[in-house]
Amino acid sequence: MSPQSDRIRVINGFDQNAYTYYPVLIVGAGESGIALGSRLREEGIDQFRIFERQAGIGGTWPAAFYSFSFSPNLKWTSLHPGGAEIYQYFNETCEKYQIVDKIQLNTDVSELRWLEDEKLWEATLTHLVPGMGDMSKQDRNQRIADKGRQSVYLRQEIVRARIVCSCAGGLVEPNPWPSSIPGRDTFEGPVFHSARWKHEVDFKDKNVIVIGTGCSAAQFVPRLIHEPYSAKSVTQIMRSPPWVVPRQENPGGKDNYEKYSPKLFSMVPGLAKLFRTMCFAAGEYDWFTIFDPNNWNHRTRGKLESRMIARMKGIVPEKYHEILTPDYSIGCKRRIFDAHWLPSLNDPKIELTTKPITKVSSNSITIGPGRTYPDPANTNSKAPTDEETIPADVIVLGNGFEVTTWLHPLKIRGKGGVYMQDVWDERGGPQAYYGLAMDGFPNLFFVIGPNTVTGHSSVILASENMVEYNIRLIKKIIHGDATTIEVKKEAEIAWTKFVQDRLKLTVFNAGCQNWYQKDGWNSTAYPYSQIDFTLRCMFPKWSDWDFQYTRKGLLKRQARQALSVLLVASVVVGAYTLRSAVLKGGSSRSSLVATPGNCALFEGHLDIETLGGAGFASQFQSAALVAPNSGDEDAARDGVWDLSVYNGIELVVGSGDSKRYTFTLKDELPQDKRNDGRDKAGINWEADFSLGTGSELTSREGTQEKVIWIPWEALKATFRGRENGDGRKLNIRKIRRIGLMIRRSVCHGRVEFWEN
Repeated sequence: MSPQSDRIRVINGFDQNAYTYYPVLIVGAGESGIALGSRLREEGIDQFRIFERQAGIGGTWPAAFYSFSFSPNLKWTSLHPGGAEIYQYFNETCEKYQIVDKIQLNTDVSELRWLEDEKLWEATLTHLVPGMGDMSKQDRNQRIADKGRQSVYLRQEIVRARIVCSCAGGLVEPNPWPSSIPGRDTFEGPVFHSARWKHEVDFKDKNVIVIGTGCSAAQFVPRLIHEPYSAKSVTQIMRSPPWVVPRQENPGGKDNYEKYSPKLFSMVPGLAKLFRTMCFAAGEYDWFTIFDPNNWNHRTRGKLESRMIARMKGIVPEKYHEILTPDYSIGCKRRIFDAHWLPSLNDPKIELTTKPITKVSSNSITIGPGRTYPDPANTNSKAPTDEETIPADVIVLGNGFEVTTWLHPLKIRGKGGVYMQDVWDERGGPQAYYGLAMDGFPNLFFVIGPNTVTGHSSVILASENMVEYNIRLIKKIIHGDATTIEVKKEAEIAWTKFVQDRLKLTVFNAGCQNWYQKDGWNSTAYPYSQIDFTLRCMFPKWSDWDFQYTRKGLLKRQARQALSVLLVASVVVGAYTLRSAVLKGGSSRSSLVATPGNCALFEGHLDIETLGGAGFASQFQSAALVAPNSGDEDAARDGVWDLSVYNGIELVVGSGDSKRYTFTLKDELPQDKRNDGRDKAGINWEADFSLGTGSELTSREGTQEKVIWIPWEALKATFRGRENGDGRKLNIRKIRRIGLMIRRSVCHGRVEFWEN
């Protein structure tokens, strides 16, 4: 089907089996979905639809390094702008690339089913009451139980698509209330996850309980005691300490950055890109010094850990020193880039504890007895373990996401009706080839699938890499070159084994409990640098894919193969020609023109004409045989030719010429070691070469000339170990510069020096 005719349309009209057909269906309007939609428009593909469960688009990411490379924002007011500013950036990107009308909000893609006969995906769309998609699945289920299904869902719709791209990502479903904490139903105040923030909740003069000390909690906890929240107290429950590193501050300070950076980035070409590249380079440096399994990072990691512990102890009260000292390597868990959390622990309104919540009542919680960190078995620890009841009005969960349950709650059925989750369970855990595709699920591609998240760099870099890979696959189908594209099973299994084996060697497996892995299976992290992932996505291994080509695609493929054969043949012929030239000494010449009593620099060959007998010998012997452009006047005076750049000598002689030639090698001494005596001109060794002896004798077609080719190695072998009159031996391996003189009794001849 041509790209012109493959358009969004309704099939079967008003029939009860009517459905809408989409050439490309995209799941999710977060940053990955926006990036894919924008790049598709750039590629001239506009027949797609993006379905988003929530009532809005985008997410929250630090700006300079976490915005799109193809759509830079030169007017960020801070290096770490607020959610409203980032939300505005995403909306402006959608407007810029004209994809606003391509996004359908409050619509959940709940199931995908592959139709083998039609080579299409059938998608079940669930249309939600506006705002219900912002809830977690658990909260929606609770609402259904309390108020009925109609309070959450409006209707279902069946559509079909040739290609489905899942941009749902991993940070989708928040972790629920911890099952180990009893009494949730008895609590009378509001309880919500930080990822589903309830802006209507009043925090003023309230006692707030925060469960978790991850990146999100480190951002909102310091703000809760200040306007506009003004909480009375905040008690933060920590299971184990994170590694806290200083956050990169705004260059020049917040006010100066906000005032001058938009002007500088707009006025100075390339400055914004340079700044982004510097951020990227800093992140990659962290990979090689913290995460990569090499001997060097064991040392650098230890030094960094010592600095960070010293920094922490210099900021927080002494009572927190022990519980904020991690017992695992930095990088094993997600690091916290912090500017406010550690300083906030000095405020008496904020209390940090590792005592677990053991009971929840209507307006209080009980923590202890016991502790989660340090190990309760550590009798030397001074961390408290006593039981304590704390007043509570609001509970905020900052306990992360269901990262290890990829694509949840989306159900996907591939070839033969097999569910993707069942395939993952059978093979050990969530996985995908390059985090991009699974065998048995043709024309289904991911952006930020399993094992694509980094612990050191921007996830948007990985996202853009996968977007570009997706586009290359999508274009082959949309342009009518292939009907289906599917990764090979053996390629997917081999890739997954490669990734999992490598991850076991990295810092992610350094003895901590993190959200990267579950039951020993790491389905989240990528085990190499972003440079590595970028190169892999730039240069796909197409042999790992199965393409069902159309006739058009097959003809194009055959044409490319024929072109490749011609290219290879050209390279082989060129290489053979070059090799032949090299065997003769190379492909370029540089030497001198010699005439009676005159020598001059010339790029070509050494012509010796109308020189005969002793006259030839004396004239040639006095010639300044100096390598062109050497600038060595001393060598010129002593008749030295630097043969270290040559690999042979070719003599072209007339048919009537003498058949015996004498070569003299001169072991030249450095200027500072010469004297007025015998050593001034060096020490000479002579050796005779006859036609056919130590050489190759050939005849040039159409001429009366004969060619003597004397390889440089043969020349060295001939002189190796020779003694002069004083018994001194020539060590040819140590000679860098030698002199060459040729004595002949000929009337015509030419000597050609061929470079390597």
